[in-house]
Amino acid sequence: MKGSPSPVGSEVFSVVALLLISLVVLLILRHYLPLRTTPAYLTVPIFFALGLPASIILLVPIDLASSSRDVDSASRGIWLPDRVLLVSWRISYWLTFGLTWFILPILEEYADAGYREPRSRLLYSLRANAQYQALIFGTGLLGLIYVFISSGVSPRSLKGLIMALAYCWSLILAIYLMGHGLVAIPRRLFRNASVSGRLKRIQANAAKVHEKMEDAIQNLEDLEAQVQELSGRKTGSAKIFRDWIEELAEESHLPESRPRTLTRRMSAPVINVPNVITERYLADLSRQLDRARHSRTRYLDEWDRILQQSTETQAILDSAGSKRIELGESSPHSTIFDRFTILTPYTRYLYKYYCLPYTRIFFGIFFSLASFCIVWSEIIKSINPFFSIIAVTVVHHAEGDRGRIGFAGQVIASCWIVYMCAAALTSLTEVKVWRGRALVRRNTHGESAMWYAMQVAKLSVPLSFNFMTFLLPETYTKTVFFDFLGHYIVLTPLGTWFDWLFPAFILIPVCATLFNLYGKVKNCVGFGGVIDDDDEENESGYGTGSWREGRDLIERELQGHSSLGRLGYSSSDHRSHVPNNPNNRLAPTVTVPPAERHRSLGSAPASTSRSSIDPQQRSQTEPEDENFFEAFGHRIKNTFDTVQTPKWLQNVGEGFKKPKWMGGDDEGDSSGSSRGGNDITRWFGRQEGRVRL
Repeated sequence: MKGSPSPVGSEVFSVVALLLISLVVLLILRHYLPLRTTPAYLTVPIFFALGLPASIILLVPIDLASSSRDVDSASRGIWLPDRVLLVSWRISYWLTFGLTWFILPILEEYADAGYREPRSRLLYSLRANAQYQALIFGTGLLGLIYVFISSGVSPRSLKGLIMALAYCWSLILAIYLMGHGLVAIPRRLFRNASVSGRLKRIQANAAKVHEKMEDAIQNLEDLEAQVQELSGRKTGSAKIFRDWIEELAEESHLPESRPRTLTRRMSAPVINVPNVITERYLADLSRQLDRARHSRTRYLDEWDRILQQSTETQAILDSAGSKRIELGESSPHSTIFDRFTILTPYTRYLYKYYCLPYTRIFFGIFFSLASFCIVWSEIIKSINPFFSIIAVTVVHHAEGDRGRIGFAGQVIASCWIVYMCAAALTSLTEVKVWRGRALVRRNTHGESAMWYAMQVAKLSVPLSFNFMTFLLPETYTKTVFFDFLGHYIVLTPLGTWFDWLFPAFILIPVCATLFNLYGKVKNCVGFGGVIDDDDEENESGYGTGSWREGRDLIERELQGHSSLGRLGYSSSDHRSHVPNNPNNRLAPTVTVPPAERHRSLGSAPASTSRSSIDPQQRSQTEPEDENFFEAFGHRIKNTFDTVQTPKWLQNVGEGFKKPKWMGGDDEGDSSGSSRGGNDITRWFGRQEGRVRL
């Protein structure tokens, strides 16, 4: 008699995979957070918020292979008993649910409270989340009435309502973000394949980042000026909070301890200190200071990254003639692969000038096909799931009615889920979110880290279940995941139709990104742009925020003539070392054509991105109360006023000489022009102001 198969090997594989996932999550935390100074109430929830979704990506292929095998035979891939899978799904789902909707939102506001005492910070966090939780509770009441009418009053209906509402809201966000990312990832690879085009986009982004960096530094200076004014008060209500005020003064870089902005600060900083100092005012000031410091750090980090990318890309372009790329001094923050290389200058030129662009084109084509397969499967699954491309790639062994999923199918399924999550998370970094949240290397704000971790936990479950619906119903309805979550989603007819039809709306964000509808709506309406889309705007390169302005800003920074002058950093601060910087070593600099140098570099070196705006554009600022027709008329007028004569039209006639009777001579037009050679009155013999007829 043949014994039942043992899952020991699969269990060992699962444990090792979980350990590797935990190690990767720790490396991600180390990359974005200073682990030694970050409190445990931030690092522990973030670790679970990232590790549990990653384990869900591992559980889905194991569940598919386990459900497709026969009872008395082992699976072709990694499989686990149903009881182990059910316990794993319960732990992963309910921990993720609690982190997403309760724990992380409260800790997010707690980290951003600004108060000194833990009790005050907790009360502030609860008050800030009260409106959010009230909105969720109100939506749940409406859904509860519908579920009780459709399925009856029972604890199962209440549980199904909670799981279905959480799934539906997360699926709406996931479909929108994934639709944008499925187009943005291949398009970015295609655009970066062109070295010159990549350099132009870096320079165009430099002007925007430089302006935001100036605004962030100015905002921080205004807040620090308030702290300085506040620290000068010795009596009154300020005496009660003397320790708090001194703590703020010690953490701030006051103007006496560091240089001020040079020509950028033309007026005194804005100081608004009330007569009566309260705890709420100090908490708001502490919160604004914390956000301003991280905002300054964010844009300084982006600016350093732009400088590094610009010099490296320019070096690749300059190597077209010499066929060599010298490896200069590396950045202190560069990886081990950047510091140690076995490539010679010539092979490095071949790798960066030829190999990398064609590799990007290859992966761009590959990910374009993958994006098409996902969009096709989303649309066709509600019509005929037999035509789903993803189902064909996952189910390889068509044995019986359901088919079996082997180890190769599990690997492919994991790759599909990872790509879907990567598309959604890539779009998440491009969304214009509130409070200027951003991920900064080794210096991410605790509130921002909690928010991004919450979004990762929120998107993992709906994307995983949505992937399972790409397969045949005979395959995924037998899984433990469907028994645990799927039954509650299809508990009502509305949930069934929503789960099948709503993913087809992925065409809306796909088309919006593919045809740049975000930019078109923003240009027509004047506002919009929920997602930053790297469209090819302002190809002429003139005007505010153009690539020419960004190129000039980068050149001034690399030559040591920046108006910032390393402002905001004392001797103890460490900015990223920029390779190819002339202040560090000899390296190719950004080339500026002679015909354009007088326009871009003719101003003083201390000028900023705002001073490079054309005076005509600065004088024609649109008033705030103008209507649509006045604004449209101003735009038309500015368009015609800024039109320049094409070069081909300027050079017309240079090869012809004027006859003497029209004012021409053998010495050229310069001498003729000094005598007023183009004056039509010379045709009639003008002499000292008289005209002869």
